[in-house]
Amino acid sequence: MENNLTARTSGPADHPRPRQMRRSFRRGTALLPSLFTVANLGMGWYALQQTCLALQSLGGRAAADRLDLAAKAIGWAILLDGMDGRIARLTGSSSAFGREFDSLADVISFGVAPALLGFIWGLRFLTLQPRLGIPLNHAGELIAFLFVVACAARLARFNLSGPESSPSNPGRPDRKYFVGMPAPAAAGLVAAVVHFFASPHFLFNDPNQSLTGALLWLALLLAISYLMVSRWRFFSFKDIDLRRRRRWVTTVAVGLLLAGIWYFSEVLLLLLAVVYVGTAIYWRLEHRLRRRPSRGESQ
Repeated sequence: MENNLTARTSGPADHPRPRQMRRSFRRGTALLPSLFTVANLGMGWYALQQTCLALQSLGGRAAADRLDLAAKAIGWAILLDGMDGRIARLTGSSSAFGREFDSLADVISFGVAPALLGFIWGLRFLTLQPRLGIPLNHAGELIAFLFVVACAARLARFNLSGPESSPSNPGRPDRKYFVGMPAPAAAGLVAAVVHFFASPHFLFNDPNQSLTGALLWLALLLAISYLMVSRWRFFSFKDIDLRRRRRWVTTVAVGLLLAGIWYFSEVLLLLLAVVYVGTAIYWRLEHRLRRRPSRGESQ
């Protein structure tokens, strides 16, 4: 009788409860998404470092290599930023601290780093007349600053957005969309352009050396800044469930895509960035044409 009582009273104390084990597990796994956020922030810092070191190279192949490394670092930051959120959701360790920490890291990696990279790559090494070069550099400084402001505003709106915040041109109800161009996509487009032209495999090693090229580059940076704070809809990849079983053809296609990025990253990454932005522009134009009444209806 005493042995039975002893066994009953000592059982719960010897073995932890399942609910306590789940809590301790979640507290432990919360560190994993934060580590990916730290790695994302580290890539942003590395991109800033390489961009600043490119100034000391005074142009040429060495400067192009530094800028190419900065563009690649931004690409790795995009990959890490996409992984920390998914890991937090899979492990059930999402928190307000993690969301704010991720946003602050994104301001550096996808705001300050690509803005400085775009300014230095597109304008700093221009060999124009002083009358044109100085005002153009001032305009580049202003547009780069607007890029940072747009990125910070985009991230703040994303953190405060609720179910009522829908894009101005809604698509299919079963699809998830971003309201405004995501900051990683904006930074990725800038990095993809720099990576394409700074690659040693192409003849476009030097930054823009013409007034037309500089003006086009500034117009692109300004357009990206507007897209980040706009209400245009951009495709969200949150619908993709990695735990769902796929056909073998999908696995082969993903493998070929990864191999293509590994061997032809300059062309393929730029193509993917252009297609992603192009789909948003197509949806916007389609929505505007669909809303426009015909002549028969207006009369």
